[in-house]
Amino acid sequence: MNWTAPDPTRTQAPLIADERPMLQGWLDFHRATLLMKCAGLTEKQLKQRSVEPSTLSLHGLVRHMSEVERGWFRRAATATDLAYLYCTEDNPDGDFDDTEQADPATDFATYRRQIELADAAVVDLPLEHTFPHPFRPELVYNLRWVYVHMIEEYARHNGHADLLRERIDGATGD
Repeated sequence: MNWTAPDPTRTQAPLIADERPMLQGWLDFHRATLLMKCAGLTEKQLKQRSVEPSTLSLHGLVRHMSEVERGWFRRAATATDLAYLYCTEDNPDGDFDDTEQADPATDFATYRRQIELADAAVVDLPLEHTFPHPFRPELVYNLRWVYVHMIEEYARHNGHADLLRERIDGATGD
């Protein structure tokens, strides 16, 4: 049986809320939006590339966002020593490039798990929590910046996902 991406539940971000719930609400909305763009697609469809020479695919976007969730919330904000999931020094774009033999079901489960671990890692940290960039310690960030950056990262990639999905089966939406 061929695996297909499941249909996630997406809730609207709050219209009125304090800062932390507002940021978390928008982040969760965009996380679910990426999964919605993949819902119902087969392994083959998820691996379909945009246009040459790009290696962009929906499967690659899910793998990339796993790396980004892990990188900013756990590696950076909590200084947890973690290896990359799909990328290496010799293959910095492994998340996008190495999807041909990768299993989408496994990678989607990894993505969901990285979200759980990211949320758990920072749940008790204040937005004012500061930390140096793991590779450029002269740059100091706070957790608020990470939330805003992640919302921006998802918004940009969800635009890519819109175009990929439309190319695959003509589906469009929000």
